[in-house]
Amino acid sequence: MKKGADILKNITLLGQFGLSLITPLLLCLAACWWLTTHTGIGGWIYIVGFFFGLGGSGMFAYRFYLSVIKKDETDKTGNGKISFNKHL
Repeated sequence: MKKGADILKNITLLGQFGLSLITPLLLCLAACWWLTTHTGIGGWIYIVGFFFGLGGSGMFAYRFYLSVIKKDETDKTGNGKISFNKHL
């Protein structure tokens, strides 16, 4: 039963990771679309928005990587486990 819960947890983490990677890119491109339709800025702004979106996605991926590494280290040392005298 624990194996099934771990699989479900990993699937949800993968889904969250994918959505969190694509969201900054789509938001930046949507902002570029709004700028081009409402202010008349040229199509070159999409290139700038694309790179800003990739930067936001890269920052999320880096922070996610750091949190996974930190969680692995606490799991190896056993400091993250809750015992009778340790509470949240």
